[in-house]
Amino acid sequence: MIKIEEVKTKKQQKLFVDFPTKLYKNCANYVHPLRCDELNLFNRKKNVSYDDCDAIYFLAYKNNLLVGRIAGIVQKLYNQKTGEARVRFSRFDAVNDQEVADALFNAVENWAKENKMNTVHGPLGFNDLDREGLLIGGFDYMSTFEEQYNFPYYQTLIEKCGYGKEIDWLEYKIFPPKELDPRVCRLSEAVLKRYKLKLAIGKSTKKFIDHYKQGIFEVLDEAYGSLYGVVPFTEKLRDQIISQFKLFIKLKYVVVIVDESDKVVAFGFALPSLSNAIRKSKGRLTPFGIIRLLRAVNHCKVADFGLVGVRTEYQGKGLTAVILKHIMGVMIKDKLEYCETNLNLEDNLKIQQTWKNFDHVQHKERRCFIKKL
Repeated sequence: MIKIEEVKTKKQQKLFVDFPTKLYKNCANYVHPLRCDELNLFNRKKNVSYDDCDAIYFLAYKNNLLVGRIAGIVQKLYNQKTGEARVRFSRFDAVNDQEVADALFNAVENWAKENKMNTVHGPLGFNDLDREGLLIGGFDYMSTFEEQYNFPYYQTLIEKCGYGKEIDWLEYKIFPPKELDPRVCRLSEAVLKRYKLKLAIGKSTKKFIDHYKQGIFEVLDEAYGSLYGVVPFTEKLRDQIISQFKLFIKLKYVVVIVDESDKVVAFGFALPSLSNAIRKSKGRLTPFGIIRLLRAVNHCKVADFGLVGVRTEYQGKGLTAVILKHIMGVMIKDKLEYCETNLNLEDNLKIQQTWKNFDHVQHKERRCFIKKL
């Protein structure tokens, strides 16, 4: 018999956060999230998403052993945006036992009904920069720090709980050319000149981010606002995200394009891959863990491609090519082996066409599931 407990105490919170560490202790491709960030999920003073979300967390026990966990999230801004009544399931992890999965999903579904919701979908987090999507292809590759690895059997467990596909994401490895094509460089310069734009320049990462963060998030909301699962970024959430990532940002991998009045019209960035460093430290920021992270940031051989955003009025005018040209140039100079993209929606044909201009391989696939109650 499966026993389900709602997470309420500090001890239960630690058990919830640490369960995957034990489940994946022998899995070389699993990359731990930062433990401090996961513990902050429960802290309403540090997790500003509670301004716009309700959440619940469950643990599953079998024969007095912890065998699974799951979270449920009501993302009120997303439901307002879509006019729907949905609950997101998040952070589902379990042993390969259908009885355990059934009990965990039943707990979330019952909570959804209590909150007058009629649909459960996921895995999705509090926002679009939280972990999302279940890995359904590419299990032989290490996870990026930004996304989550899971065992292949998860898909079967979820589907047997009555969930079906809603949408998929694709991920790519992009390999930089040996040198930039001079024609691409000339085209990049011509695009900037034609529209009276320029690349923003800064020496201090903190000052640069502080100056342009407002414009970057405005572009992010405008460019991504209509996409699946995306919610607007509140001022508090913007500050929280910057705080979480500021230690890992290398200014040379950040591209901001501005107009004559210094208004941000497009941006793109990559991050040094932190996967190996985080995996070795199991997500803990011990002194040695911090040293590994700093070494990964300053001596990276692989990058994680973040986001590219372009204001609507400038879309289709070549700014994406300008951004990629700059980032690829830095990758060539730093002799990086490749970069991994973030999640690309399967119907986002524009970005998929962009990757075809480079040596690339589509190596991972993720899925969001849905169930009507």
